[in-house]
Amino acid sequence: MGIRKRLVGSYLLVILITVITLEAILVAGVNYYYHHNMEQILIHQAELSASFYEQYFSDQDLEQQAERLLKGFSHNFAAQAQIIGSSGQLLQDSTGYQIGQNMTGYPDVRKAIAGYAESWQGLDPLAQEEVLAVSYPLLADGQAVGAVRFVTSLTETKETVRQIAVIFISVGLIVIALVAVVGIILSGTITRSITGLKRAAEKMAEGDFTARATAPYEDELGALAETLNTMAVKIQRQDQLKNDFISSVSHELRSPLTSIKGWVVTLKGNLLKGKAPLQEGLDIIESETDRLARLVDELLDFSKFEDGRMVLNRSPLHLTEFLLNIGQLLRPRAVRQGILLEVKAPDTLPIVSADENRLKQVIINLLDNALKFTEPGGVIVLSARPVEKQVIITVVDTGAGIADQELPKLLQKFYKGNHKMSGSGLGLAISEQIIQLHQGQLTIHSELGKGTKVTIYLPRSDLD
Repeated sequence: MGIRKRLVGSYLLVILITVITLEAILVAGVNYYYHHNMEQILIHQAELSASFYEQYFSDQDLEQQAERLLKGFSHNFAAQAQIIGSSGQLLQDSTGYQIGQNMTGYPDVRKAIAGYAESWQGLDPLAQEEVLAVSYPLLADGQAVGAVRFVTSLTETKETVRQIAVIFISVGLIVIALVAVVGIILSGTITRSITGLKRAAEKMAEGDFTARATAPYEDELGALAETLNTMAVKIQRQDQLKNDFISSVSHELRSPLTSIKGWVVTLKGNLLKGKAPLQEGLDIIESETDRLARLVDELLDFSKFEDGRMVLNRSPLHLTEFLLNIGQLLRPRAVRQGILLEVKAPDTLPIVSADENRLKQVIINLLDNALKFTEPGGVIVLSARPVEKQVIITVVDTGAGIADQELPKLLQKFYKGNHKMSGSGLGLAISEQIIQLHQGQLTIHSELGKGTKVTIYLPRSDLD
């Protein structure tokens, strides 16, 4: 069963239960109201009649005064009036029907001649219709000498209640019909939104991430449509980054392989004369091989992070010696490029718990980026300092800097920016994940044309 049918069915079920309950209560209330009012009217008239008898006729014979009393009791009152003797014999009846018959077959009459007021509702065998009767004792010196009885037909009352019930049921049916129509319309607005979401999701599932879900209303479905569209945009972006990455990696692999292939062919053909050209060719082959190895390592690291297989081998690490060694490792390259590389690592630096090789990978990657984008004559500073519960490591350069719009994207996988330098676009993303595995944080601040500052926050282990 579809959502639309379930919604309309739910609306109808709820309103049906509500209408039936309300109608039952209303009909029962109307029925009680009419019967109760009629009974109270009869009781009131019977009380007045009994009081009148006790006040003016209690010292006279009831049977002799019955006709006179009946005229007074039934005057200006539409109900059937009866005067009943103490033995239960019908003395007078306003309809003149079967005077003299025994009335003790009626429970209200028996009660009344016994001295108690009583009402009765049931089928009158003489009139062959349902009636309401009220009997009241006629007292003389505190003793019941007979009873006055008022009887009214319930046929008209029941017909009135039936007509009111028909009106209530008709109104209820109209309400149910209106709710059904409104339910269909409302469910249509919901199902149309869901159908639009479904179609958009199906297109996205088929690979068409240009599809967009419509959000006609600002509700939960509208929010879901916005989320779906945002997801599609992000997937598009990631897909584009993936394609750019494949293109970039293909280029990165092609370039060193071409160089290696060219020099291998040259060496095999004995086309070089002397040791200097031979040495130059072997150096280039070695350099390009190292470049390929770094690219493969980045791809392997990326795969481990994606699969959750990256595990740190942490141990106590003294940062001063660690940072100075990295400076020594990269200083020759900086000298060749005409860049001043400074390392500021005081002996007072605390010990941290870290994976030395992974942390070294991060620092070298940051310095490598700084060397790529810093012109000759520039300065790169690698420094560290303790702050409360952390150690802060910074790499600051005076290079080209990064545009504001590119800063939020730098840590995304495969993102290489607008430059044409070699690389996979994974270095910074992998570096950030390594720092996060150390329960630390990596941030980048830059200004176009003025340089870049990368900051690493690591927790201190000497405070544990």
